[in-house]
Amino acid sequence: MRLTGALPPPSLAGLATSRKSPACEGGGHLLGFTQALLLLIFAAVALGADRPVALDTSHLDLRGVKAEAVQYRGRTALKLVEASQSEEPALAVLKNVMLRDGTIQIEVSGAPAAGAVEGARGFVGVAFRVAPEAKRFEYIYLRPTNGRVDDQVRRNHSVQYASHPDFPWPRLRKEEPEKYESYVDLEPGVWTKMRVVISGRTARLYVHGAAQPTLVVTDLKIEPAQGAIALWIGPGTVGHFSNLVVSE
Repeated sequence: MRLTGALPPPSLAGLATSRKSPACEGGGHLLGFTQALLLLIFAAVALGADRPVALDTSHLDLRGVKAEAVQYRGRTALKLVEASQSEEPALAVLKNVMLRDGTIQIEVSGAPAAGAVEGARGFVGVAFRVAPEAKRFEYIYLRPTNGRVDDQVRRNHSVQYASHPDFPWPRLRKEEPEKYESYVDLEPGVWTKMRVVISGRTARLYVHGAAQPTLVVTDLKIEPAQGAIALWIGPGTVGHFSNLVVSE
């Protein structure tokens, strides 16, 4: 994973070439080993630590969306809306943030835009392993308006996994009904915590800080590879994003 402005791990070069103090001559080898071990532990922790990522419009590659920094429900947030009517995915790809396996934590809010078609659900989520030019990517998203309706079928479709371009949700639902969707309590326009844990061909979605996943996908459709992370919205959505944290 590469993060903008991330500090490099500590180097052991200085330790390896430093001269021992006469006062430590007797225990120099043990002291040197202990220092090296502590530095290695520090480096391992630093590389796997949670890294907050600023949602700055200047650090985004906007594809089919318009973005602006706004105040929304008590905090600074990034607002995304569609730039135009298009069949292409609507993404804000983060520059200089790459991930193969790891964890993406974010708070999102999605609601149908004014004048959106009846089928708009406030689709909002994250994409990962995004290839150059967004030609391929995996994504997991929410349908907030489904969360509390009196239609159980719609409720069962509250969250969704899909893969662009070959496995959109209609194909997945037709070929393997219910496998890539699940229920979770959602409300449109309300901040919702998402955590996506990715490892090899498996992705797990945790919502609202729950200890157990809402959705488990064990057969991600694209060969695992390093790729970008993106903020995703679906048709007719006003999306807000905040508190992005990435760890490897």
